[in-house]
Amino acid sequence: MSHSTASTDTAPGAGAETRTGEPLVRLSYVDKHFGDLHVLKDINLEVSVGEVVIVIGPSGSGKSTLCRAINRLETIDSGEITVDGKALPKEGRALAKLRADVGMVFQSFNLFAHKSVLQNVTLGPMRVRGASKKQAEERAMELLDKVGVGNQAHKLPAQLSGGQQQRVAIARALAMDPKVMLFDEPTSALDPEMINEVLDTMVSLAKAGMTMVVVTHEMGFARRAADRVVFMADGAIVEENTPEEFFTNPRSDRAKDFLGKVLGH
Repeated sequence: MSHSTASTDTAPGAGAETRTGEPLVRLSYVDKHFGDLHVLKDINLEVSVGEVVIVIGPSGSGKSTLCRAINRLETIDSGEITVDGKALPKEGRALAKLRADVGMVFQSFNLFAHKSVLQNVTLGPMRVRGASKKQAEERAMELLDKVGVGNQAHKLPAQLSGGQQQRVAIARALAMDPKVMLFDEPTSALDPEMINEVLDTMVSLAKAGMTMVVVTHEMGFARRAADRVVFMADGAIVEENTPEEFFTNPRSDRAKDFLGKVLGH
């Protein structure tokens, strides 16, 4: 990984995109229940411009809910989430605009089955950003080449492998020119041989300075790509640290226990 945590603050342009020198994403005292289940407990988290924050932890720890709350796919009970200094809007056009600034890649690829790969990538920029068809297609081809599926542009999603479809989903999110990218376990639905091609795409995004919040089970990727690892258990952030420190010297018993299980295999 080319940039260390120390260098993120001083990297050229770091902080330039945020008007106030604020973190790009900030969660303050965020709480969320599903019925009696307390899924997010008093979450405080800040993500700076160009930072790659990787969220790990056991199943049911609240990781995906946290990720989905950042673009309001999940509502929160209390607390505040801001993106680029602005609180998340409740609904309507302001929310649509926010979602355009916050790219999201899910476990399932969520591509439109009846549209070609190229159409999947151009749809958002034309509808939401007002790009012309020509502009949108040029940018889409650039991005599809970048993620290694440019030669599949005129196929339907079903004609692609899972790894290729997920890379199209990444290109589609990037086509909106988002300020931050959220990844919610982007490789968990893939066959093992396809996982690396998606992770490699994500590593190159991270190296290019994209601000990313990634929920994943892939510990090697977390070690390689993260500026900061956030470990969650039972709906709370238990500890956060550089990947080097977290993986070699976890402070909490919960993290030691978790790493013992996942790295012991």
